[in-house]
Amino acid sequence: MAEVLLFHHALGRTAGVFAFADELRRAGHTVHVPDLFEGRTFATIDEGLAYVEQIGFEAIMERGAREASQLPAEMVYAGFSLGVVAAQQLAQTRAGARGALFFYSCVPTSMFGTPWPTDVPVQIHGMDRDPFFVEEGDLEAARELVASANHAELFLYPGDQHYFADSSLPSYDADATALLIRRVLDFLRSLRA
Repeated sequence: MAEVLLFHHALGRTAGVFAFADELRRAGHTVHVPDLFEGRTFATIDEGLAYVEQIGFEAIMERGAREASQLPAEMVYAGFSLGVVAAQQLAQTRAGARGALFFYSCVPTSMFGTPWPTDVPVQIHGMDRDPFFVEEGDLEAARELVASANHAELFLYPGDQHYFADSSLPSYDADATALLIRRVLDFLRSLRA
């Protein structure tokens, strides 16, 4: 079974983030869901991003790295939207990564000063009309990462919602989430070998 470090999105650790982690736990995986916002949650993406701007994006990245430093290096790094940046940095730069799961976001690998480690498998999931994912460069970055890695998959789901796998939000899409979870569990099972 895999050990997963799962970073939350800009609304914080919502009930939907915990529910997603529980889905993975029910399949036998160990999942850590650190709180990058020190107990805060937000009602909108804008409010969450305003908090990130207030404390500094670097602080969020440092909190993610600090959480990872307390865990084994042989992790699967996962993140939702904002949390993808912390997950991607760790998967790309911390030796020992077993895999990566990026939901609704991806950044250019050049952001971390090193190419994607070709032997680290990755899955990227987003909706094909999500304005955050499609129009802000994430989809392009995802396609570039997939082209550069030996084991990478990009999954696009029909729709325009950003946080579609968070069951506690109005943007939740049960059908897309069921397929996403099935793909994620297949990915985690493939890491046993």
